[in-house]
Amino acid sequence: MLKNSHLLILAGIIVGFCLSLPCRAHGQDVTTDALRKAARTEIEADSREDRKDETFTSGALGLQQLNPEISVTGDILWSYRDVEPGNAEQDFLFRGLGLHFEAYLDPYTRFKAAASVQESGTCLGEAYMTRFGISSQVNLTLGKFRQQFGVVNRWHKHGLDQVDFPLALREIFGPGGLNQTGVSIDWIIPSVAGFSHELTVQVTDGENGRVFGENEDKTPSSLAHYKLYRDLTDSTYAELGLTGLYGQNNEWQVMDVTEDKSLDTTVAGVDFTVMWEPTDRMRYRNVTWRSEAYFVNKEILASDGSGEDTISAWGAYSYLESKVSRTLVLGVRGDYFVPAVKDYAEYTSDAGNAVSLSPLAVVEDDSYRWQVGPYITWHQSPFVHFRAEYNHQDGNGTGPEENVVWLQCIFAAGPHKHERY
Repeated sequence: MLKNSHLLILAGIIVGFCLSLPCRAHGQDVTTDALRKAARTEIEADSREDRKDETFTSGALGLQQLNPEISVTGDILWSYRDVEPGNAEQDFLFRGLGLHFEAYLDPYTRFKAAASVQESGTCLGEAYMTRFGISSQVNLTLGKFRQQFGVVNRWHKHGLDQVDFPLALREIFGPGGLNQTGVSIDWIIPSVAGFSHELTVQVTDGENGRVFGENEDKTPSSLAHYKLYRDLTDSTYAELGLTGLYGQNNEWQVMDVTEDKSLDTTVAGVDFTVMWEPTDRMRYRNVTWRSEAYFVNKEILASDGSGEDTISAWGAYSYLESKVSRTLVLGVRGDYFVPAVKDYAEYTSDAGNAVSLSPLAVVEDDSYRWQVGPYITWHQSPFVHFRAEYNHQDGNGTGPEENVVWLQCIFAAGPHKHERY
C-alpha cells in the first residue's frame, strides 16, 4: 500500500505534466515550479512526522544519568615554620586530593561521599545518604559524617576560611575534628516572630580519639545542636547556635593495671555569626564575624591511682573577614585554649608505662595557648583559590613560641566546586 507521501509525489508529477504551461487563476500566474514547491513542502512535513513517530520516541532512560556526579579538589600547602629558639624548617605538602561523589538514589534520597588521597595513604572523610521528608520538615541521614558541633567542624578543610581548623577545636577533638558514624535527624522548626529555628540530633559511635579514646565498649555518643536564625535587615543576618555532646569512657590505665569503670564525658559549645552582605553588591562586598567557644568535662580514673577526677578544659576563637572586591578577601582570626592542670598529666609508672593527658591536661600551673593569624585569599576563579596566612602562637606550659607562614593553593574540578560539606 502506498503511503501518503508517495501519493503526493505521484500527484505532483501528474499535475506538473498537465500544467506545463502557465495559466491564470483569479488574476495570478500559477506555474509548475510553485506547484512543485508546495508538494515538496507537504512531503517534508509528512516525512518529519513519520520520523517522529517511528524513530525518536523511547521510554528508556540514558544510562549515563544513573552515574553519580564526581568532583575533585586539591589542597596544596607550603609552610615556613620557625619554632623557638630559632629552629626553622620549610615544607611542601599535598594535604589532600579530595574525591567527591553525589547522586540522587531516588526522588527522596541523596547520597554523598568524600575520600581524601594523601601522601601517607587514603582515608574516608564522609559517606552518607539523606532521606528527605520523613515527616514535615524532617530529614534523616545515615552513614559517616562530620558532626554538627558548632559551625566550622562540619566543613571540609579545603572549604575553610583559613588554612586549618581553629586551635581550640583541634585541641579538643583532634586535627580532623569530630567525625563519626551513625544517624542524624534534622528538623527545620516553623518560624516564630521572624526567627527561624533548626534542631539537629545525632547518635553516633563514640570513636573520637580525644574525648572518647577510652571507650572500649563502643558506647554510642549523642549530640544535639540548636540553631536560631534571624534577618536583621535586608543585608544583615545573625545566627546563634548551642551544642551539647555526651558519651562515656570505660577503660583506664591506672599504675600498670587496666581498670573498667564507665565515666561520663560532656562537651558544650556556643557559636555566633553575623554577616553583612548588601543585596545589590553581594558579589563585591561583605563582612563576616564568626565566633565559637568550647567547654569539655571528661571524667577519668587518674593514672597515678588517686581515684576519680575530672578534666575541665575550654577554648574559643573569633574571626573577622571582609570581601573587598569580587576576588579578594581579607581576614584575621584569634584563638585561645586553656587546658586542665593535673600533676599526673605526664605520668610514667615504675614499669615504664607512660600515660599522657595532653593536650587536654598539662602539668604546669596557669597554662594556656593563644594564636593570631591574619590572612588574604584571592579567588582567581570559582575553580582556583590562593591564600597567604601568617600564624603566631605562644602561651604558657603548652610548648614554645611558634611562627608559621602558609601559602595555599586550592583547586576544584567538577560540578560541586568548593562545597564545604
